[in-house]
Amino acid sequence: MDETKSKELLTKRVNIGVDQTIVQHKGTLGHEERDYIALEVPVALVYNGISHVVMMASPKNLELFAIGFSLSEGIIESSNEIRGIEIVESCHGGIEVQIELSSRRFMGLKERRRSMAGRTGCGICGTEQLEEIFRPIAPLPFTQTFSLSHLDNGLDQMKSVQEIGELTGCTHAAVWLSPEGQMQGGCEDVGRHVALDKLLGMKAKESWHNGAVLVSSRASYEMVQKSAMCGVEIVFAVSAATSLAVEVANKYNVTLVGFCRRGRATIFTHPQRLTN
Repeated sequence: MDETKSKELLTKRVNIGVDQTIVQHKGTLGHEERDYIALEVPVALVYNGISHVVMMASPKNLELFAIGFSLSEGIIESSNEIRGIEIVESCHGGIEVQIELSSRRFMGLKERRRSMAGRTGCGICGTEQLEEIFRPIAPLPFTQTFSLSHLDNGLDQMKSVQEIGELTGCTHAAVWLSPEGQMQGGCEDVGRHVALDKLLGMKAKESWHNGAVLVSSRASYEMVQKSAMCGVEIVFAVSAATSLAVEVANKYNVTLVGFCRRGRATIFTHPQRLTN
């Protein structure tokens, strides 16, 4: 495939995020019709020429993903520490997001990788592994408030960011709500963690501060921790929260709310930020 054709294909995948296929037995046995399926591709985040992680993701908003992942994983403290981002086609249908970090942040990332490579043991079986799971995040201040009367409005608006999901029924969404319940923006992905990282990248790029995160999925400890790393004080989840998510939310002063539906919600931690 020539270079021009390859760039055109990459642009289509990044902008559209869906493909078409022939499906059989949809509705009526023996019936065939064309339908949409969500693209899921391996995305490698490459920092200063070194591949750091490969995630399965939707190939949309990958620049936001790179920023949000870098912030939520503590690789950078500010998006200004990223000098440049380039998205290129890779092997086996994958995509590389090539991120150029400042020298100081890249040295920190290399030291972190050396530390993790030198560890032994399996799973979460030692002090070092536990320290890595519970990152040293300062407990968040109590600067935000949100009226639960605005939550229904946010839930209604969340569907508007799921263009791929509308066609395929296959994506999660993460959106940023203002204190008045207005959706400021949002992202979708086949992976709930990736959708959140994309939103956190958008939050950094747009300099949003006042408000809350709403995710269409359950809340795991990683999602609460990622939010805390990016200064998010309030997290709403459409589905359940895990026990470790509640523990992390308590530890970092995150207000965590689950089972968010029209007219109802379950508050797990720090209810003092919420009003009726």
